[in-house]
Amino acid sequence: MDRLRIGVIFGGTSEEHPVSVKSAREVAKNLDTEKYEPFWIGITRSGAWRLCDGPGADWENGGGRPAVLSPDRGVRGLLVLERGRYEEIGLDLVLPVLHGRFGEDGAMQGLLELSGIPYAGCDVQSSALCMDKSLTYTVAGAAGVATPDFRAVTAGEIPDPGDLAYPVFVKPARSGSSFGVTKVSCKDELVSAVETARQYDDKVLIEGSVVGSEVGCAVLGNAPDLLAGEVDRISLSHGFFRIHQEHEPESGSENSTPVVPADIPAQSRSLVQETAKAVYRALGCRGLSRVDLFLKDDGTVVLNEVNTLPGLTSYSRYPRMMAAAGLPLAEVIDRVVSAALAGKTR
Repeated sequence: MDRLRIGVIFGGTSEEHPVSVKSAREVAKNLDTEKYEPFWIGITRSGAWRLCDGPGADWENGGGRPAVLSPDRGVRGLLVLERGRYEEIGLDLVLPVLHGRFGEDGAMQGLLELSGIPYAGCDVQSSALCMDKSLTYTVAGAAGVATPDFRAVTAGEIPDPGDLAYPVFVKPARSGSSFGVTKVSCKDELVSAVETARQYDDKVLIEGSVVGSEVGCAVLGNAPDLLAGEVDRISLSHGFFRIHQEHEPESGSENSTPVVPADIPAQSRSLVQETAKAVYRALGCRGLSRVDLFLKDDGTVVLNEVNTLPGLTSYSRYPRMMAAAGLPLAEVIDRVVSAALAGKTR
């Protein structure tokens, strides 16, 4: 049987470029090359596309050949520059392994829609919705899911520090991980926190603090056939959870430890999983996403955020939750690919 020709796109121009490269390396270790013929497409920090041998240490240092996705649906694949001419390479599917802006905000998904190539993960609409936390809360809230109190601050708007009940969290509305996030304990800290968030996005979210444990749930598949992984809980020693902010995340975090499976009551575990699936359906997610929530002391859950292309590194939460549910990353990849091919409508 012919192998599926899969384009794996990684890197990118967002602040999460290094995490994407690490995710791609983990995918490379777990991709079944008897089933799939991978074509590795690395996007440098400056935005140059390269068809390379893989996400190794030197792929960004002049290696590989210039390549782009063809917007011509007659090609359905790559255009690779070779000796002044473009070679066409057809692809059966694209697996984006990109995080943050221009990776999981709908931009890459829009390019893939134009190309006509089936792709894994969420579509343009759900990617854009989930990337903008204010829109995520609005849609999820309309579906009956509890969300934090929040206020969106647009470009040029200066919020009145006296209007808020502290503490609050100030964060970029459309950015990944914990980049630009500040916990604000008093009104004197607000303006500086907004300026920090605006380094990553001109739209800023001011979010009321939720007292509770941070929990997450990995979701896999296309509705109505969804699989929830084991729930995790982030155990904090101090401060707040800053994912991907450590210098050496492989060796652990200085203030947090993920507990998988979460040490919470069975009833709470089921509620987190069902709420995660409800959020996933309401936002139109497909393929895979990680839904992060707060579990309050009274047993209720509140939405935190949704990651439509969650980290797949050796230390990332999504693969750990799925592995705890009995699905190693190789099987997760198989299921994501199958879901993409089953759900293609183009």
